[in-house]
Amino acid sequence: MRTLIFLTLLLLSGRHLLPQAPSGSPATGQVAPPSSVVPVARTDEGILARQTECLRRAKESAPAPVVFVGDSITQAWESAGAAVWKERMEPLGALDLGVSGDRTQHVLWRLAQAPLTRLEPRAIVLLIGTNNLGSGLSTAQETLLGVTRVIATLREQCPKSRILVLDIFPRGEHFNAMRGDLAQINQALSRLDDAEHVRFLRIGDRFVEADGSIRREIMPDFLHLSEAGYRIWADALVPELESALKAKR
Repeated sequence: MRTLIFLTLLLLSGRHLLPQAPSGSPATGQVAPPSSVVPVARTDEGILARQTECLRRAKESAPAPVVFVGDSITQAWESAGAAVWKERMEPLGALDLGVSGDRTQHVLWRLAQAPLTRLEPRAIVLLIGTNNLGSGLSTAQETLLGVTRVIATLREQCPKSRILVLDIFPRGEHFNAMRGDLAQINQALSRLDDAEHVRFLRIGDRFVEADGSIRREIMPDFLHLSEAGYRIWADALVPELESALKAKR
């Protein structure tokens, strides 16, 4: 209940819960929200086809029990993770709506264009935020606000769904400042877990060795997963999905 109230207030209150940043019109006293919470379409030519395809899937697919929402790490269930998807996710009726390079603002735009309501998902798997921070266009606080706004939008569109919020995965071969920012974002996201409608899943720890390093066998570029990485993800996720699919709504 605490999580639902907080997310509802966040969604309805608009700018009032956002950091106060100077706008282009100081005379009006208005403040501009960070880009992470302002819905915007992707315009880079290389990704338009994928964006259009995910909109089509959301608008035309039959009801999907499980829906994945995210960026390239989610989209790559269809490439590096394809064998694992066919084996572990396809039997659950999962639908992949990941778009490479997406930031929170792009997910918000897609959700506005093609709400997930008609899909009637029992579970929504959300992994987003690494591109906000990695691009340098959002601070850790702004990235958190963007992810939280996405969660609030999903709760509004699919109130009967269980939203499985994944921790933003660690990146970089060894310890680095960005990992510290990601850890702080994940700490805050974990507070949204109400054990019913929103579940926070800490999966990223499974990709890190005891010395803090990440192996190329798991993340070839220390950001995107290999097939072995997707198997680790599936092992952690499938029990949560099965629980969500059995839960009464």
